[in-house]
Parts: sequence; structure tokens; C-alpha cells
Amino acid sequence: MSDAVKALPGVLRWSLGDLTVTVVNDGYLQGSLDLVTGIGSDEAGALQAAGFRAQAPRITLNAYLIEAPGSKPILIDSGMGHFGGDTLGRVPEALAVAGVAPEDIGTVLLTHLHPDHAGGLIHDDGSAAYPNAELVLHEAESAYWLAEDAVSRAPEGARPYFRNAQKAVAPYSGRVRTMTSEEVLPGITAVPLPGHTPGHTGFRIVSGSASLLMWADIIHLPAIQFKRPEASLVFDVDSDRASSVRKRMLDEVSSEKTFVTGGHLEFPALGYVARAGAAYSFVPELWVGAN
Repeated sequence: MSDAVKALPGVLRWSLGDLTVTVVNDGYLQGSLDLVTGIGSDEAGALQAAGFRAQAPRITLNAYLIEAPGSKPILIDSGMGHFGGDTLGRVPEALAVAGVAPEDIGTVLLTHLHPDHAGGLIHDDGSAAYPNAELVLHEAESAYWLAEDAVSRAPEGARPYFRNAQKAVAPYSGRVRTMTSEEVLPGITAVPLPGHTPGHTGFRIVSGSASLLMWADIIHLPAIQFKRPEASLVFDVDSDRASSVRKRMLDEVSSEKTFVTGGHLEFPALGYVARAGAAYSFVPELWVGAN
């Protein structure tokens, strides 16, 4: 499809026990193989080609809407908002298609404070995009990005990321809750996955016998990182730890046949992980139109 064709909102609604989980696509980030660390660029390019993906990879970006009877809707991450280009920032339009207004959102669970996950918290003028929502994030994430001296102690090139994180959270002052690994809302438990950022967090969503693990940014480039889990990205604050956590999670979810989704898995991003030796593959769940 031509880039000139306006994309329709990416929305996939899924039943999970008594809950409705809606995958909300924010668009994609245009990347390059220069972002990949831990393996050589030639190998990264070969893996992209083997996966029928371009050498200049497009990195999918998803957020998640969770609805339960009698409760206010919950959003996991907010997309890029106005911090990105015209391939991003589609969460508000997708939520409208799902029938949810910004003022309806009661809680925004943040996996971490990179701009592609927290940028959509605010409008262009800096006001709150979700005026009635409480923000919930890991205490280590808050300490890293939001401390008074966070900008001054950051490397010069990283300081815009810290300023943007603080700008995104600022209008929610008094409505920010930190956590570690506890149940953050009924049926939703935080799963710390440090490495990509210090407080990088996934969320396990459970309703009755059904469960879904939203693993945040464990995988950015599926064609590469499922085959070579040691491959990381330059955005990782601690690439060694991110790689270690990724290997552990892939081993765990493949062994336990866990139903998973992720912020950068290719839309609609619901499925399972299969293991083959030291490598893995993603097996999408069958979409049947209604479940």
C-alpha cells in the first residue's frame, strides 16, 4: 500500500475472561539497522531479509485499552502523541473508533517513560490528554526520569528524552502512583523487566482462567530478536541486562505457553512464542472476527 494512502485506525478487540482487551495501534517508527547492537549489521540485515522485512525496519507501536464491567477504562501506554512524525500519534483516533473518550480513561499504566510510550499523555499545548486519569509507573522509572536532578545528571545527548518525560507527566501532578511488582489494579499485576529502562515494566492481565502478558519492549524488531535474543537496541539503558531479561522471558513464555503481546510486536500483536534450539519464533493467535 502506498505511503500516500491514509491508514485506517488500527483497533483489535479481544475477550479475555470478563475483560475486553483492545490492541490500539499508534503507527510505526521508521528505524534503521544502526539501532541494533549485540550482533553485526550484516547479520541483522540478513535476518530482516529472511523475515521478509525491509533493511530500514518499521517498528510497530501499540497501546492497550482494558475494559471491565462497572469499571473505568484502563490504558496501557499512550503512544507517541505529538512527539513523533505523521506515521505516529494514532491512539486518539483509534480510541474514538473503540468508543472511548479521553475523559473516560480512569488509569494509564505506563510500561516506561520513553516518548513513544508516554508522549501521548499530553496535547501539543502541554495539557493532559487524559484529564481524569491516574498515572501508574514503576518507582525506579520515576526516580530515573523524574527526579529533580535527572536532566542535569543525564548525558548531554539524552537530556531531551528526560525533559520530554517530565513534560509528559507534569500535568498529572498529584495523580501519579508508583509501584514495584504488586497488583496495581484488580486482575492486573506489574511484572518488572528492567534493562531497557531501569523501571521497564510489563503487565500480567488475568480474568478467571484467562491471562495475557503484555511484555512492553522485550522485543522491538521481531525478525531479528526472536532469532537472536542477544540483539539489543541503542535505546536500551543497560543493554546487557535488557538482553538477559529478554532471554529469560522468551524461555519462560515459550515453556509455559503464555499468551503474550507487546508494544512493538507487529499488529495485532497477540500470540505465543515457540522455541527452536537457541532461537524463537512468534506464533500469532488466530483472529476469527469475534471471540
